[in-house]
Amino acid sequence: MKKIKIFDTTLRDGEQSPGCSMSIEDKVKIAKILNDMKVDVIEAGFAASNDKDFNAIKLISKICDYSIITSLARCNKNDIDIAYEAIKEAKHKRIHVFIATSEIHMKDKLNKTPEEVKQITHDMVSYAKSKCEDIEFSLEDATRTDPDFACEIIDIAINAGATTINIPDTVGFMTPLEFSNFIKYLRKNSKLDTVDISVHCHNDLGLATANTLSAIISGANQVEVTVNGIGERAGNTSLEEIVAIIDTKKSLGMTTDINTHVIKYVSDEVVKATGSIIQSNKAIVGVNAFKHEAGIHQAGVINNRSTYEILDPTKYGIYTDNIVIGIHSGKNAIINKMQKLNFDINLYDINQILIDIKNWFISENNINNVKEIPEEVFIVIVSSNKINQKIKKKS
Repeated sequence: MKKIKIFDTTLRDGEQSPGCSMSIEDKVKIAKILNDMKVDVIEAGFAASNDKDFNAIKLISKICDYSIITSLARCNKNDIDIAYEAIKEAKHKRIHVFIATSEIHMKDKLNKTPEEVKQITHDMVSYAKSKCEDIEFSLEDATRTDPDFACEIIDIAINAGATTINIPDTVGFMTPLEFSNFIKYLRKNSKLDTVDISVHCHNDLGLATANTLSAIISGANQVEVTVNGIGERAGNTSLEEIVAIIDTKKSLGMTTDINTHVIKYVSDEVVKATGSIIQSNKAIVGVNAFKHEAGIHQAGVINNRSTYEILDPTKYGIYTDNIVIGIHSGKNAIINKMQKLNFDINLYDINQILIDIKNWFISENNINNVKEIPEEVFIVIVSSNKINQKIKKKS
């Protein structure tokens, strides 16, 4: 099985998502959870960007004994010095340096020529290597970079001491086939295969997870992800999605070291720390990810969960009643719910209960327009449809 390294950047790229700033205490708590769930690399922040990040990275470096702790740094000595100072007490440490390599970024952001970028790459990767053995180098906006220039930059960084090369789809520009072909081209025309190959995909076109998957099928062995997919603009590849894919699709021949049972817990903690909202139908951790309201689906799931669930929710730390009593529910769901509440189904008019429940949703009694019937209302409706009670009333 090919081991895929999980590089989590929730505390750096994730926190850069508007409105997702975290306190130092929250960052340390989440880092500890990520370490315990066996994330391979934790990007704990961008040390040179502010004192909060610097102090958080220092604290995280002291408490994490499993994960490699890294700080992002631009390709300048000041950033690299501050990054190393922040991580130097970590049991396992890495400096992550980056520079933009696409024509638009070099010209309109850096105001640098390609030759200048090549020289900076050599000098700053060499400088980082003098401080730390484990160096990751990222070609920012790699997927809009001329492929041959990208190969030149990759070889310069590897010759200067980089141990991981990261190929970011910085603006979510690629489609899966394009990204697969790009990775293959870089592997064929550079020294990329001599180091770990990482990818960092953004979700601007909704393709971050698909692009990440195509990249690891095409040779990448490290994926950069965030919990709940938070991050700049439309976010990043989500940790829970890529881990679940690798865990479920055994035919891929891949594995991770992640303790999947912690996924829902860390998801909830990130929501608390950032105030970010997860869409209800979000894969794996969304509130509806393992719930069923339609009667046909409910009938199948009640008999065998695998009819409509390809994942075992408990494996991801999710323990919830998957049957929702809503306006689309059928008799199987009503019977299932009654049995859970210890009603003897033989004593009640199931057909009438179903009618009364559907009528309740469109009645004035549903003043808040709720989508799932409250348990107390369900009990009242069931209790009012006891067969022997109806017989007595008729007599």
